[in-house]
Amino acid sequence: MRHNRHAIFATIAASALAFGGLTATSAHAAPAKAESLYAPSALVLTLAQGEDPLTATVQRAVTLTCAPSAGGTHPDPGAACAELDAVGGQFTQLARTSPDRMCTRQWNPVVITAHGVWHGKRVTFSNTYGNACELAGSMNDSTVYSF
Repeated sequence: MRHNRHAIFATIAASALAFGGLTATSAHAAPAKAESLYAPSALVLTLAQGEDPLTATVQRAVTLTCAPSAGGTHPDPGAACAELDAVGGQFTQLARTSPDRMCTRQWNPVVITAHGVWHGKRVTFSNTYGNACELAGSMNDSTVYSF
């Protein structure tokens, strides 16, 4: 049984080498080359109805790529990337409470999230607001969550 198992693995390995265009003598592959020299920045931003980011119902979602160039499904990726660059990718610094904004005390929670990579580092952010008015008041001038 053991001999049979080794024969199967040898056959699979030989097939992989043959299909990969390699020969048994060229088993030492060259190291992979970097695709580019930038640290990637690619995010998924969501706005969801609910209190918990893990169970909230996503209402809207966009992608935002900032490196090597601004893009994605975000309506204004250039401005959103510039805004994130200005705060060093710290999503908590985007919230600017407007003292002039009046909101009801109605509890109808909404949550915003950001997941992905910012300048090569993994990002996981979420913030829950009591209602849409509170969210709009805190993101008064923010382009990042204007979608």
